[in-house]
Amino acid sequence: MKIEKIELFKVPPRWLFLKMTTDDGLEGWGEPVIEGKADTVRAAVEEMADQVIGKDPRRIEDIWQTLYRGGFYRGGPILMSAISGIDQALWDIKGKALGVPVYELLGGAVRDKMKIYGWVGGDKPDQVAAQARKRIEGGFLTVKMSACADMEWIDTPKKIRDAVEVIRSVREAIGDHAGLGVDFHGRVHKGMAKWFMKELEPMKLMFVEEPVLPENNEALPALAQHCSIPIATGERMFSRWDFKKLFEQGAVAIIQPDLSHAGGISEVKKIASMAEAYDVALAPHCPLGPISLASALQVDFSCPNAIIQESSIGIHYNQGIDLLDYLLNPEIFEMTNGYIPRTELPGLGVLIDEKKVREMAKQGHHWKNPVWRNPDGSITEW
Repeated sequence: MKIEKIELFKVPPRWLFLKMTTDDGLEGWGEPVIEGKADTVRAAVEEMADQVIGKDPRRIEDIWQTLYRGGFYRGGPILMSAISGIDQALWDIKGKALGVPVYELLGGAVRDKMKIYGWVGGDKPDQVAAQARKRIEGGFLTVKMSACADMEWIDTPKKIRDAVEVIRSVREAIGDHAGLGVDFHGRVHKGMAKWFMKELEPMKLMFVEEPVLPENNEALPALAQHCSIPIATGERMFSRWDFKKLFEQGAVAIIQPDLSHAGGISEVKKIASMAEAYDVALAPHCPLGPISLASALQVDFSCPNAIIQESSIGIHYNQGIDLLDYLLNPEIFEMTNGYIPRTELPGLGVLIDEKKVREMAKQGHHWKNPVWRNPDGSITEW
């Protein structure tokens, strides 16, 4: 069996899909993308294709190592996202070739279903309590929201107070029986994070996500000592070597590697196993499309420390089209009582509507994240 062709499709709202075809007709799908940098990742995949075409797709680890180590320069969001999509497609093909789900090739299932959480609000949270209540009434057991809008390096007590009140309103709306995660999104700098987190302690949060930017992770141990809320981070970390330093600090409770950014199924499975050895939970980041979500779930079903899964179904970024619209079997992601059941379908389990993909690729997208500025005109974190 040899890899014969790789095709790429830039589809709305902000995704890049990869289709890999073998000489005997097997097809595998991947999702190599960095939000806002789809064309850059596409170029990286096209460069890597020379090292993939003609190879045996079953030799997943050898191909991964070749792509990672063979180019001398390695790591980072672009190269690792390109590898991620290729890796997902390789696992999809291998599972289909053997007639088993990918999780069976990762050691077998450790659970029958996976808890999933729903997003509420948008980038700038306000009046989200009713939306959160509706999510919980619709079957979710946990919701996540942005902690705040723009935040200056050192901001005002009012800015903190207003943000806390919004989060308090959500907690009151959903009650103590539901989980609530709050995403700082790296918008809060070290000087404000400790204050903000302390004010949030009475809300009994499931986690605070990215309380500081990943390049400032050295601040996490002090935050963990200061506050009892579990700290989550990892969406902007791209390999086990990035996470190694995080584990050695001993500050995080939950890691959130992204299956389309952190080296794909091969690498995230290894990162998850490292996390287990440090008593750290796994909650993969996934505000992306159906292939990324399917890949994350395959890892979740095989990892004992996986606790919850993000999904972009109904997220505010998905304007005009949602991830289920690209599937012939959208029922694979049907949630029951807050959980997605384990699939028995081979490979990644998702049946991609190729006709729809090709149609929407003609439309494409030019999604870019917003650029926010402070009142004085200086740039701030989105």
